[in-house]
Amino acid sequence: MTEQRRTWHAEHKKGLSKGQRAADVMRNGMGSWPFVGTFVGFMIVWALLNSVVLATVAWDPYPYILLNLFLSMLAGLQGAILLIAAKRQDAIAAAMAQHDYDTDLQAKAEIERLTALNNQQLEILRELREILGERGEGPGRNAAGGEKLRQ
Repeated sequence: MTEQRRTWHAEHKKGLSKGQRAADVMRNGMGSWPFVGTFVGFMIVWALLNSVVLATVAWDPYPYILLNLFLSMLAGLQGAILLIAAKRQDAIAAAMAQHDYDTDLQAKAEIERLTALNNQQLEILRELREILGERGEGPGRNAAGGEKLRQ
């Protein structure tokens, strides 16, 4: 009974390359509060180590030029990763829009088919009423054409 439903999203995810999956993971990681908290914590630890703990032999004394270099490199990579992720999101949105459009077309065709079937049924009912009207058998009358049937 644990039958997994095969959805469009599951099919789409199976077709992703490793790079596309990595871009999604990195986008989701960098765009989260745990990442921001960890990042701020790392910078505080860096500053404390280089200013207080290792004040005499700090590898990156104030104004933290090495940290600034790392932050600049991270910003450059983060920008590129976010652009890659944005392109992926655009591709996903376009694929979902196409899927929605295809679904709408199928629904429209089904509705048109059902409407045509309903119109045929209404036409048959009209013809039956005309036939019954010519015989003098209206709704609620018996086949002998006389009195109304009691319900």
